[in-house]
Amino acid sequence: MGRPDHVVFLRRSFSKMDQLATPFLTGPRLCRVLAGVVPRGTDGVVVELGAGPGVLAEPIRSRLGPNARYLAVEIDSELVAHLRAHKPWLEVVQGDVADLERILDEAGIDRVDAFVSTLPWAVFPHALRDKVMDVIARRLTPNGAMSMIITWMALPNRVRELRTLLDRHFDEVVETATEWRNPPPARTFLCRRPLPRATSLDEHGTRSAS
Repeated sequence: MGRPDHVVFLRRSFSKMDQLATPFLTGPRLCRVLAGVVPRGTDGVVVELGAGPGVLAEPIRSRLGPNARYLAVEIDSELVAHLRAHKPWLEVVQGDVADLERILDEAGIDRVDAFVSTLPWAVFPHALRDKVMDVIARRLTPNGAMSMIITWMALPNRVRELRTLLDRHFDEVVETATEWRNPPPARTFLCRRPLPRATSLDEHGTRSAS
């Protein structure tokens, strides 16, 4: 029998494929890469978007200092219940990432040191993707960072659009190599130092304020 995390996620993925996108959990190696944007020993604020059954919880927790705050946002009620039952130390909020601004306000969080996300960004509607990314960039500290996962199933044109969006909001965007052992194969975008305003790229690749 699979671990409880895998069992509950597999069951929910087939009933909520529009939210979860894949029936597979992120593998250990990619979990470590995603969690790596959290400064080791930080006493700052970390927000995880789309916490699922909590496969990233321990890799993130291992990097936190004693006074850090770690908030996990998850939309699915059964997964939220699973997190609260199996990881009682984790601060969990049930909510839609479309309401991220309100979620952070109600949690009393003004600035975030790191966002970590396993949400299916490449399939988000453009308006939702733009809205949430704007909130993330504005809430991050000047030296803050964000990580996200992109599976090989994502359409190439949607990935290119997402990359352009990230380049508008961050000073540095690093795309990692595909981890072929991950089910499904996937890579990550590691985004650092949010720009003070969203920018656009001209035909020469030079940023300009939008």
